[in-house]
Amino acid sequence: MVILRDGRKLIGILRSFDQYANLVLQETIERIYVDQVYGDIPRGVFIVRGENVVLVGEIDQNKKNDLNLKEVSAIEAFNKQKIQNDLRKAKEKVQCRALYQLGFSVDHYHDDMF
Repeated sequence: MVILRDGRKLIGILRSFDQYANLVLQETIERIYVDQVYGDIPRGVFIVRGENVVLVGEIDQNKKNDLNLKEVSAIEAFNKQKIQNDLRKAKEKVQCRALYQLGFSVDHYHDDMF
């Protein structure tokens, strides 16, 4: 499993890596998690530039999955994620406006999570 700076989660077979954390993944899927559901988007061979990698981890296929997540179509998961992101952005906009009126400078961007 690979987590990228933009928040995407990739699951695939690690075929190659180098000292800069550049990765080549095979049979890759992009998994979208929203609340208690997830959707998978098949991506195939995926090359990841090392500067975008936040986390690389191994998934134990033999361990039982106790998360109780429901699999839905990728489109449904993407739509739920979009609604969730829109609500978060609206809430942050209100908070930023309130902080600005109190004299605080708001200079963070969520396009780059890390």
